[in-house]
Amino acid sequence: MHRREFLASTTALAAISTVPLARAATVANPADAALNATFDRLFRTSLALSPEAVSSLGLDKGDWAGMKSKLTDRSAAARDQRRAITRAGLAELTKVDRAALSDAGRLNLDVVRYQYEQRLVAEPLGVDSVQTPYPIYQQGGAYFGIPDFLNSRHAINDASDCEAYLARLEAFGTALDQDSADQKDQASRGILAPGWSLDLTIGQMEKLRAPAAEASGMVASLAGRAAKKGVAGDWGARAAKIVAGTVYPALERQIALMKALRPTTAAGDGAWRLRRGDEIYAAALAQATTTSMSPAEVHQVGLDQVAEYSAKLDAILRAEGLTQGTVGERVAAFNTRPDQLYADSDAGRAELIASLNAGVARMRELLPRAFASLPQQPLEIRRVPIEIQDGASNGYYYGAALDGSRPAIYFINLKSVGDWPKYSLPSLTFHEGVPGHHLQISLAQRSADLPMIRKGGGFSAYSEGWALYAEQLADELGAYSGIERAGYYQSYLFRAARLVVDTGIHAMKWSREQATDYMIKTTGFPHRRSQSEVERYCTMMGQACSYKIGHLAWARARAKAQAALGAKFDLKQFHEVLLEGAMPLSILEARIEARTAAALKG
Repeated sequence: MHRREFLASTTALAAISTVPLARAATVANPADAALNATFDRLFRTSLALSPEAVSSLGLDKGDWAGMKSKLTDRSAAARDQRRAITRAGLAELTKVDRAALSDAGRLNLDVVRYQYEQRLVAEPLGVDSVQTPYPIYQQGGAYFGIPDFLNSRHAINDASDCEAYLARLEAFGTALDQDSADQKDQASRGILAPGWSLDLTIGQMEKLRAPAAEASGMVASLAGRAAKKGVAGDWGARAAKIVAGTVYPALERQIALMKALRPTTAAGDGAWRLRRGDEIYAAALAQATTTSMSPAEVHQVGLDQVAEYSAKLDAILRAEGLTQGTVGERVAAFNTRPDQLYADSDAGRAELIASLNAGVARMRELLPRAFASLPQQPLEIRRVPIEIQDGASNGYYYGAALDGSRPAIYFINLKSVGDWPKYSLPSLTFHEGVPGHHLQISLAQRSADLPMIRKGGGFSAYSEGWALYAEQLADELGAYSGIERAGYYQSYLFRAARLVVDTGIHAMKWSREQATDYMIKTTGFPHRRSQSEVERYCTMMGQACSYKIGHLAWARARAKAQAALGAKFDLKQFHEVLLEGAMPLSILEARIEARTAAALKG
């Protein structure tokens, strides 16, 4: 769920509160049952606050069908209501008698309470989110998220779905205006993205606005999918009318606002440019890593990890005859070899995506060697939509609908195919697909033991740490061939460099240019990709540190379990902890220790 996605209507809250939830956990302990009933009520409330989440989970049917025509209320009043609901929910959870719960019940309570507490850390610091404090930036805002949401997660199967799409398209104009009002207000208090971010943002908005209404991607998405499903109706013309009359005018107003605000933004790139910026970044780092590590500690871990993986990558490159220059320089040279590049064309991009699908298929054959439980949900691989690729990250994942109506989707940014030399792609697929995000999130979604409120996860250090661990596991399963292991080590080197760069930007006042130069020198990534990554870290504070800090926690927990269990260690059973859902790293390590102790007892 987006940090500001929720619905102000108390009528909607009341209507949704009676709807049963599919696949909710069933328990015998009366205290657990009472707690799960509370969780279900809180989860319904959260869904009522986010129509997009309802659709993303595939729950916008039956009594929930009305949610499919809505978008999140992004007004100031709605944000205030959200915080009030969070405070009330936390107060209710604080009163729960933890001692009366089972082991699983205590885990669920601890995790959900942690989530509710984290939702409130930003308010005293004067921002809406410590990790993403800017309302509108190159990777955030209604302009960026809603067209992609309508295309990828609003399902089209019949005429009612098309009508709902049109209603949401109409509501998109309101969402844009609400974002504009929010940004104008927050800019008056200095909460405005760096100048280069605003330039990228304005450019993407203008690209979204550029086509004639009838040629808009939002129109084409509805018309094309309706035609594919054989849904009769003049959907394209109706959508174009809404785009021309509602969406474009609101977008033009937002573009004008951002251009007017552009000269007023403060200099600098990191959190320190904001009032109480040091506190904001410390909170963002704690939230992203679910640890109490200081920026200085994270920075040093990054430097140590960079040295370790540079040495490992150096050995592989030397074995390939690449001996001249730094590791970064040799990787950069290798990245440009013709045999490592797909053609910069539609055909080349299609070939690249086909290779990713083939990699997923090969890995699925290996999974039974390491997992007792396997994902059943299908996975699609798509390119990031052209309209947002300039500011979008290099790859990201959307989980499948809970009812199976929509597959999981792994997006890859193909603005430049030169960013993706062939040897680097297997590690990416193992990270985003299987055994990475897709496996971890799919198992949590289908776990019969998890209350619905926990099926969505929400801990970057856990899930991104797992995805990096999955790249390591793929190596253990023999999934990399030849030079592809260089791609695996480069992936780890890249995540180690993120620790250095993120803390450098926000705690040590590095500039975007200084951080980009370090990324290029260290990893060998090309300038455009390195700069895009750094720009993401500038506006999404701390999140880049979650990957390697999370991986170290997963690796440490497994090593401790193996040392304690010896011959009794079972890798498949170790991975069954995924069925307990995402959690903070401190809780994860405690859970694995408890599972290890239980295994020792037999």
